[in-house]
Amino acid sequence: MRILGINALFHDPAAALIIDGRTVAAAEEERFSRRKHGKRPVPFSAWELPEQAAAWCLKRAGLRPQDLDAVAYSFDPALARPADEMGLDDPWDHLRLTYARQAPGFLASALEGLDPDVVRFVPHHMAHAASSAFAAEGADTSSALVLDGRGERASHLAARRVHDRLEALYAQELPHSLGLVYEDLTAHLGFLRSSDEFKVMALASHGTPRMLAELRRHVYPTGDGGFHAAGVPWHELCAPRGPEEAWSQDHADVAASAQAVLEETMLDLVRWLHGRTHDSLLTLAGGVALNCVANSRIAREGPFSHVWVQPAAGDAGTALGGALLLAARGGDQPEPMAGADLGRDWSDAELGAWLKTAAVPFERPADIATTVAQALADNAVVAWFQGRSEYGPRALGHRSLLAHPGHAGNLERLNDVKGREQFRPVAPMVLADRAKEIFDGRLPSPYMLFVHDVAPQWRERIPAVVHVDGTARIQTVDRAAEPLVARMLTEFERLTGLPVVVNTSLNTAGRPMVDDPRDALECFGSSPVDLLAIGPYAIRRGDFFRSGDAARDAGVRREG
Repeated sequence: MRILGINALFHDPAAALIIDGRTVAAAEEERFSRRKHGKRPVPFSAWELPEQAAAWCLKRAGLRPQDLDAVAYSFDPALARPADEMGLDDPWDHLRLTYARQAPGFLASALEGLDPDVVRFVPHHMAHAASSAFAAEGADTSSALVLDGRGERASHLAARRVHDRLEALYAQELPHSLGLVYEDLTAHLGFLRSSDEFKVMALASHGTPRMLAELRRHVYPTGDGGFHAAGVPWHELCAPRGPEEAWSQDHADVAASAQAVLEETMLDLVRWLHGRTHDSLLTLAGGVALNCVANSRIAREGPFSHVWVQPAAGDAGTALGGALLLAARGGDQPEPMAGADLGRDWSDAELGAWLKTAAVPFERPADIATTVAQALADNAVVAWFQGRSEYGPRALGHRSLLAHPGHAGNLERLNDVKGREQFRPVAPMVLADRAKEIFDGRLPSPYMLFVHDVAPQWRERIPAVVHVDGTARIQTVDRAAEPLVARMLTEFERLTGLPVVVNTSLNTAGRPMVDDPRDALECFGSSPVDLLAIGPYAIRRGDFFRSGDAARDAGVRREG
């Protein structure tokens, strides 16, 4: 079967294409439109579809809209209730339901030739659950836990996969929502709701959970697979922070307290689920599953032997999950995800043509991995643009900013390059076979969704990637899956003695990750990055800004 998955209603619109159970392509609309998260999650934007992402997915496979057997839309308006009946203050929510009901017609208009009768509504949280349960390796019999802000009428789903079936076990009805509670705190602390929740997680490491007892009055598990999470009086706990104001210790402490109560509640839900299924594998999805600190505690203290998190755990991942669920129901065997690199790419010849058209001086060294390793050893900041772009919010060695981890100042330097808060950490990438001697935690960790304690003897050697609490959110690199990145890491260790490189997303604050060559050139030209490694080509900052027609017209001057 040929199935296109669509996420559109709330935020992070995305498309994914499944053919005969295999994930062929998946991409978020923000990478095409250059609007962070694609749109804001307000009712008035609910009609907007991931038109560019969907068109690209079809083009990647050489399909036309009329070739599709089904389209999975990851929200079922038949399950929804009016917002006021669910205890939500959202007087325009009825617009969402109107737009959702009309989605088949909107999709047929956006994708010329599509039969609207092939569009199927997939319950939002079932799509989330399928995105993990059908994508994880070895998940034929497994448990799935979904936590986010909201779906049709719930904010949580506990489910179980057995072969091609996905069974719902419990759903927590709104208004109780761990995701919405965390969103409310995000706004109270002066950050952007439904966007900056990861900043609260980072800020929590700078505080102590001294307000935990008060928070437990409002957020707690109910013992039956659900929880209470509503009505937190944030203004009584600390003063609100303005977007441009400095954060205080009170702000850090309330963030730490919220993080702690979130972890406690999630652990209870995990234990309840294991008590029902007794499975060894737990898969996680939903926006809350991007909380890598909570994920790590579940992996460390929870009853499951293995924990796998969907790398596109937010709403973008429901495009993939909806398509996988329909594939399984249609008789196809869903294949596990081989990696998150499911987006666009360009051949070496196409990249060279882009650079010549842009009239920038570039070189083609004998091995771009060796060139980058040497630049990093010399303490350069490198923009790394290689292969297919990532699906999900993490840069995983395809659209990354790289730096030397041995210089503590590189944390501040990279935060300045990206224009973001200085309390934000950056992450290390490390070869999978070297990780155990440096990092203590769940391994391998290819999607940067767990935190690990950094071994004491390594903290002074790689200070740029060690968070204030002695942890790091690592990405392990498999040599077979990522040979170019592995070669760069190997050469960097030969030059420096360090098997770790700083890896953060290739973007600046408030902008989506770089996706196409034009994005890469614009980001390189507007931020203090020393080297752009784009495919096999290298562009050096000094050459990029050197004046004179000779430099602009030279094209390739040096061949390795």
